[in-house]
Amino acid sequence: MTSIDPRNAIGGGEAAPPGEAHRWRAFALLAVAYFMTAVDLLIVNVALPTIGVKLHFAESDLQWVVTAYALTFGGFLLLGGRAADLLGRRRMFIAGLALFTAASLACALATSGTFLIIMRGIQGLGAALVLPAALSIVLNMFPEGAERNKALGLWGAIGASGATVGVLAGGALTRYAGWPYIFYLNVAVGGAALLLARRVVPESRLQGARRRYDPLGAITVTGALVMVVYAISQAPTVGWTAARTLALLASAAALLAAFVVIEARAEAPLLPLRLFRLKTLAGSNAVGFLLGASFYGYIFIGTLYMQQVLGYSAMKTGLAWLAVGLTGVVLAGPAQMLVTRASAKLVMAAGMTLTGAGILWATQVPAHGSFWANLAGPFFLTGTVTWVFIPVSIGALVGVTEHDAGVASGLIDSSQQLGGAIGIAVASTVAAARSRVLHGQGHTIPDALTGGFHWAFWVCGLVGLTAVPVALLLVRRTEIVQAATAAVQRRAPAPAPVD
Repeated sequence: MTSIDPRNAIGGGEAAPPGEAHRWRAFALLAVAYFMTAVDLLIVNVALPTIGVKLHFAESDLQWVVTAYALTFGGFLLLGGRAADLLGRRRMFIAGLALFTAASLACALATSGTFLIIMRGIQGLGAALVLPAALSIVLNMFPEGAERNKALGLWGAIGASGATVGVLAGGALTRYAGWPYIFYLNVAVGGAALLLARRVVPESRLQGARRRYDPLGAITVTGALVMVVYAISQAPTVGWTAARTLALLASAAALLAAFVVIEARAEAPLLPLRLFRLKTLAGSNAVGFLLGASFYGYIFIGTLYMQQVLGYSAMKTGLAWLAVGLTGVVLAGPAQMLVTRASAKLVMAAGMTLTGAGILWATQVPAHGSFWANLAGPFFLTGTVTWVFIPVSIGALVGVTEHDAGVASGLIDSSQQLGGAIGIAVASTVAAARSRVLHGQGHTIPDALTGGFHWAFWVCGLVGLTAVPVALLLVRRTEIVQAATAAVQRRAPAPAPVD
């Protein structure tokens, strides 16, 4: 049972859903917070060289500005989702937003590399509280069916454009204002959202005789996720076969196995394993993982190609990526319409096919390329990634009850973030290894780098294409239709008694 803010209650103790206008105002505020955390994942990337110079970072330590955020963000999403269900979704949204905003201010004021890295980790923790709480609030505000699909379609478009807008915003702010302003932007937006959240966003939580927690489940899964993200983020530096990497991955696997055993026996599990009986939910999370691995790896390698080979500035790199983001925004409306009227899995498969094809097209970029001749085509084609983000967001929540809204939201966010971390690590390792081989064979540095990036694009593109059969086999139209029908029946008024 979900409790609603008393201001939205009607007589008899029944909870009235927020009115149409109020729901969309709340959605807009939640979407802004989501967009801010999505942008922050990559907004720092193009500013890293400047940050390194200003704060006197060692070259080997600079990656921690990104890794610290990814570690806590990916590691605590599941825990953040269950906390939202038990403690109150609006309450956790506000707490996470306050933590994220305060950490952003501390990042902007940082005068040492160590302090910046610590605050980036706290930022990631705040984001891990914000995202599942925000998405589960959206899930509870909009009934299953066309209305929810419309909201989640917009949500997916925001996620698809967040990465590219982050690169653009990072380049513009670094060049024209200075690197601290990539964090001051969060302070301004986060502060405004905090002022409005209590008035605009409805509260909901699970209520029962008592709150039951799953501390062992929380410890094992959070520890496993943090170890996985840490291991894969460090593997390009220390080596995939290094003892430290293998030990961390083995420890993570052991913790994940323990987590599964604990969840199967727990009275109130952190991640109810029964959720995976929903094939559409399982398939959408699998596609979300592969989407994160291919798309985020593609953005990372593409940014390196433009800056290290073509000599693009941070600003020019961001403007180039805008082609992907704008295409995604344009295609968001048709994607939402097709998901509602046709088939979510066909839209998902088509979007992943086009995105994978666009990434593979990028394997043809030359060492002396230009945007319009060599990059525009792949960039516009990979803008169809919106057609994946939208049905994945919808499918991952199909058939999920209010009781599990937060944990299901955290699960799909975890799938995409962990996929992205693994994709970036693998792609960067492949690119570096191939470039070293080519340079050793006498190729010039631009040619060697380009050859390495080609191999990385091949990996990202092929990973993306593997999501197509997963979507077609696991995502089921019947589950989506049944969930929508059940939702309509729940909302239908009870028949009047017959005398």
